[in-house]
Amino acid sequence: MTADEKAHRLVTLLSEHGLTAATCESLTAGLVAATITTVPGASAVFRGGLVTYASDLKNTLAGVDARWIAQDGVINSITAAQMTLGCRKVCGADVGMACTGVAGPDPQDGEQAGTVFIAVVYRGAPVVRHLQLEGSREEIRRGTVERLLDLGCEAVLGSGD
Repeated sequence: MTADEKAHRLVTLLSEHGLTAATCESLTAGLVAATITTVPGASAVFRGGLVTYASDLKNTLAGVDARWIAQDGVINSITAAQMTLGCRKVCGADVGMACTGVAGPDPQDGEQAGTVFIAVVYRGAPVVRHLQLEGSREEIRRGTVERLLDLGCEAVLGSGD
C-alpha cells in the first residue's frame, strides 16, 4: 500500500469514528501532513501540524521538556511521546501523531541515519515505535511517513468505537 493509500485509509477511519488528528514532525518536515491533506475530505478530520525541525521548537511549539532535550537529545521515545501530546493539545485534536529521527546522511546526537521514533496518542498513553530504516535520505523520510500513517490507523482501530 502506498503512502497516499495509507493516508486515504487514515482519513476514512478518522471520519468514520468522528475524530480529528494533528501532527508534529521533525525529520519529515511536514511530509506527513502534506500526505494526509492530499486526500479529498481531509479538511474534515485534519486539524493541522507542527513542523519542529529545529530541536528548540520541540520545546517552544510542542512542549517537549527542555531539560529532557538538554539531557537526552531529541531522537528518543520520550521526545516522540511528548511531541504527540503537544500537537494534540496545541491543535485541539483527538489524535496526535509525531516523528523524530535522523534522515541522514550524517549521524545526529550520536544516532545513525535511519534511527526514527514514531508515536501516536489517542486514548491513554502514547504508543511509540522505534524504527531502524535503511536507504537514502528520501527513502527514510518516506518510510517514516508510511509507518506513522499505519500507526495512526492502528490507534483509531484499537479505539473500540
